[in-house]
Amino acid sequence: MSLGRYRPWGQSQEKIRPEHRDRAAVVYVRQSSRQQVLEHSESTRLQYALAERAAALGWARSRIVVIDDDLGVSAATADARAGFARLVTEVTMGRVGIVLGIEMSRLARTGRDWHQLLELCSLPGVLLADPDGVYDPGFYNDRLVRHEVLRDRTEVKDHRRRAIAGVR
Repeated sequence: MSLGRYRPWGQSQEKIRPEHRDRAAVVYVRQSSRQQVLEHSESTRLQYALAERAAALGWARSRIVVIDDDLGVSAATADARAGFARLVTEVTMGRVGIVLGIEMSRLARTGRDWHQLLELCSLPGVLLADPDGVYDPGFYNDRLVRHEVLRDRTEVKDHRRRAIAGVR
């Protein structure tokens, strides 16, 4: 995956309003384990590069915040992730205009955490962005797209787990 796929024009720009840019752009950086951080440095680099994506979407650099407290921390539950808690607090306080992540599934692995985040983002109008676009959780179609992506990834993992169990 390359950051060249990001498109700061078209539909993405239509969803971003001045009131979004008046608030912070939060880049959430996470990998599941210390081993992944060591072995997959390209993923880490791409995640940090999302700060450039925020700037390309029109955020002032002074309004771009990187939350990387959860590098090497599993997303199995939100309870153990200080960075996720910080993100939720910032969203709840109305200080965030957009949350950027390489994969939105990195934000929340469980359906409960994911739906909680979607609800929290939709109330103050916080946008979500990944390599494929900018999403407004307040728009039904955008919510549906993000839900389907998360569900598909969960199903793939479930199929893989069952296939491995069947081989044993």
